[in-house]
Amino acid sequence: MISDPLFYATAVPAVLILGISKAGFGSAFGSLAVPLMALTITVPQATAILLPVLLVMDALGLRAYWGQADWKMLRLLLPAGLGGIALGFLFFNQIEPKYLGALVGFCAIAFVGLRSWQARNAKRLGGLAPYRAPDWVGRLCSVGSGFTSFVAHAGGPPLSIYTIPQKLDPVRFAATMTVFFACINLAKWGPYHLLGLLRWEYLATSLALIPLGALGNYLGLLIAKTINIQLFYTIVNVALIASGTKLIFDALK
Repeated sequence: MISDPLFYATAVPAVLILGISKAGFGSAFGSLAVPLMALTITVPQATAILLPVLLVMDALGLRAYWGQADWKMLRLLLPAGLGGIALGFLFFNQIEPKYLGALVGFCAIAFVGLRSWQARNAKRLGGLAPYRAPDWVGRLCSVGSGFTSFVAHAGGPPLSIYTIPQKLDPVRFAATMTVFFACINLAKWGPYHLLGLLRWEYLATSLALIPLGALGNYLGLLIAKTINIQLFYTIVNVALIASGTKLIFDALK
């Protein structure tokens, strides 16, 4: 198991934030986990350590939302998402670790930009009828989601471009995203093994972090009811921009 205290200084808040995001905020800022951990370890190490944690959280989510997903949408999105995983597998070892970190940093900053755009247009969009883009848009977004999920567990932003304008019922939306990412995360297991990422050292570290994910789930439910949401999102967005900028700067040095 990894014993470096500096690693846990980033891993503990990263896993807590991941659990909080999945429980109380629809995975809205789970994309922070890998950039935060990548400040002390490489991106491949971070993704490998987080995968078992994500699978446990997915299992809890499936239990909570079983039978409530939009399977018509999933039949459209899942094959394309698996295609994105294949692309991630093909290119994962072709990118130098520092440039992979820069890609993760870019995704983190782009995620903040997307969320800011959605917030600015919330009132205007609220007055519009639900809109479903053509199927090819959904497949393209799903490919991007599968790819970014494979390299950085950050598949939410690309997929939200297609799913959010449809204005699904909140429970159906959460259930659909839970099933989608549960399938995507499970499908990563084989390729991660082939890439040599599933080492006993990483798995033992994952087991140590899993209880923190469960604690994050509990905190997410509590925070969603008590904290000033705008303040919380501001703090997370600043952390995303700071960690993403550092990863990009490290790649350019």
